Amino acid sequence: MKKNGIIRIVIAAAVTALMVLVAVLGMGPDGSGSVGDIKLGLDLEGGVSITYQTVEENPSKQDLDDTAYKLQLRVADFSNEAEVYTEGSNRINVDIPGAKNAEEILKSLGTPGTLSFKDPSGNEIINGDDIVDAQGGAVQNQTTGANDYQVSMTLNDAGSKKFAEASEKLVGKNISIYYDGKVVSSPTVQSAITGGQVAIEHMESLEAARTLASTIRSGALPLEITELHSKVVGAKLGAEAVNTSLIAGLIGFVLVIIFMCLYYRIPGVAASLALIIYTALDVIIISTLQITLTLPGIAGIILSIGMAVDANVVIFARIREEIGAGSGVKDAIKTGFQKALSAILDGNITTMIAAAVLYFIGSGTVRGFAQTLFIGIVISLITALVVTRFILNGFYSAGLQDEKYYGKTLRVKKINFLGRKAIFFAISVAVILVGMGTMVFNGTKGDALNYSLEFKGGASTNVTFNEELSTEQVQKELAVKVQDAIGDNNVQTSKVTGSNEVIIRTRTLTQEEREAFSDMLKKEYGVEEDNIQVENISATISDEMRADAVKAIVIATILMLIYIWIRFKDVRFAAGSVMPLIHDVLVVLGCYAVFRWSVGSTFIACMLTIVGYSINATIVIFDRIRENIALKKGNETYADVVNLSISQTLSRSINTSLTTFVMVAVLFILGVTNIREFALPLMVGIVCGGYSSVCLAGALWYVMKTKIGNKERVK
Repeated sequence: MKKNGIIRIVIAAAVTALMVLVAVLGMGPDGSGSVGDIKLGLDLEGGVSITYQTVEENPSKQDLDDTAYKLQLRVADFSNEAEVYTEGSNRINVDIPGAKNAEEILKSLGTPGTLSFKDPSGNEIINGDDIVDAQGGAVQNQTTGANDYQVSMTLNDAGSKKFAEASEKLVGKNISIYYDGKVVSSPTVQSAITGGQVAIEHMESLEAARTLASTIRSGALPLEITELHSKVVGAKLGAEAVNTSLIAGLIGFVLVIIFMCLYYRIPGVAASLALIIYTALDVIIISTLQITLTLPGIAGIILSIGMAVDANVVIFARIREEIGAGSGVKDAIKTGFQKALSAILDGNITTMIAAAVLYFIGSGTVRGFAQTLFIGIVISLITALVVTRFILNGFYSAGLQDEKYYGKTLRVKKINFLGRKAIFFAISVAVILVGMGTMVFNGTKGDALNYSLEFKGGASTNVTFNEELSTEQVQKELAVKVQDAIGDNNVQTSKVTGSNEVIIRTRTLTQEEREAFSDMLKKEYGVEEDNIQVENISATISDEMRADAVKAIVIATILMLIYIWIRFKDVRFAAGSVMPLIHDVLVVLGCYAVFRWSVGSTFIACMLTIVGYSINATIVIFDRIRENIALKKGNETYADVVNLSISQTLSRSINTSLTTFVMVAVLFILGVTNIREFALPLMVGIVCGGYSSVCLAGALWYVMKTKIGNKERVK
């Protein structure tokens, strides 16, 4: 038996080491599956992201696909990793990671339109529909050996015929190339051109040849498009975000492991090994599936690590209770896992529902957050229910069988939570009323909440200066220079405390205004382009994001209510779990109003995370209430059952909230601005969720059961 236990421990250690090795170094020569092979989003790698919408409301799928294809040809010169893809029925997204010439890209793609070749009298010879391809390059002159820079064009059959007829008549004359009504080149016809192969020779440079070829390739786009949203992130800012997030994650992870080992002893050690395997496996899966990792995605990973502790905490609490009730350690381990199973499954499934809704309704980085959170929850279930159990049984078989290594709960002191329910209800109502009142008051002066550009439309520019500017410099000198550059007096500037970063908010800017803005920062303050992060969002996108936020929360809440109703076979359990969720959402929403936190793209992710996290804690308590009703003793009242159930799960509620809070708090302390905007309300949500689960959920169920159901005693 001891030998088998040692073998288990050796296997667990070997698997842990192997998983960590793969997560760090990857598999095969290309390092597949490693942290270094993870596909980074633009907010981490730097680059340009643009969303276009067609002017035509309902274009054909073929025209939309053709437009995307021609844009793909155009952006190919900027990056081999550039992606162009359609979204919905009338949108096209362009992602160019690692791009360093952001202004040139935005300028060239900002108004892609008509292309035509015209004779000196202005009559059109061919247009973009007649062009198959165009490439810029260098050809060596056979006589002099010098390079001649030129553009080589391939025409389709119709274009070949038209160009042959025109070029025969125009020998010695110019053919002008018009793009968006402006002449971009006027080459001279040397001879009649037949066969559909056209060369524009004697360009001044290789760059000029490639630029003209790129313009020609864009052709006459089948659809006219307008810019809805653009974002430019410098590579330096992206690297800083990755580094600080990883450091925060590592620190938080180590703190959680130390706590688990000290508080839960041998089970804590087993859980720590399982958590290491969990984290490595999470990295391997994200890397292998080539899921694009964004800043909110990193937050999702770190948050899911904190939440992964929950399943282990529920199990270990059960094991301690079984040992305290007189069971041997071996039987206690077996029974502990069995009794914890239903609460773990129900709690994690409801959280996965929230993540799934977020994925299907959200977009962009919000979907990235949902992906990493969902994957993390699935892996945490496997590691907690299988890996932790395997390691724990290994320690027991290896000789660590004394109950002192596992701890025991002799007797749970029953706290009269229901006796204070009136106080708890009053506190919650007061906090919610303050928040709602603040929203109404704010609404009389402007916006009820401090909507960022994602919800309001406009432009936000994060600039990291070479040195920290004073408050006066930011609010007066910088603001005036920005106003002069863009020709608008409505400019808001604010410092990021303790850093050289300044956030500048303006109305939506045109390409020319963005260029002037950027040039001013470089000229007046010596700011490098990599330290300028720009996001431009139209009102159309912001209106959709507001609607999506409400829709996601409502749909997730309804689906979770239905699931709990089915699982617990009592609508009062469903209502009693959903009402605290609404409470948590309203309290955090009130904090957004009172403290004027920025309501941006991570707002939806934050709210749904709070919903998923809070209901997880509530289900653990309700699962215990259901169990204690089945194990009724004597003439117990429902009040006795509720108080006992909350008291029995109190340590779990505190420990899980504590470990998750620590992970998010470290993220808030060390993270970059965008991550901190997400972490701060999430910390409030974690505290609020723990409070509502312990103080409100059971009380609400009790009121509905006894007042509406008119039953005081357990039957």
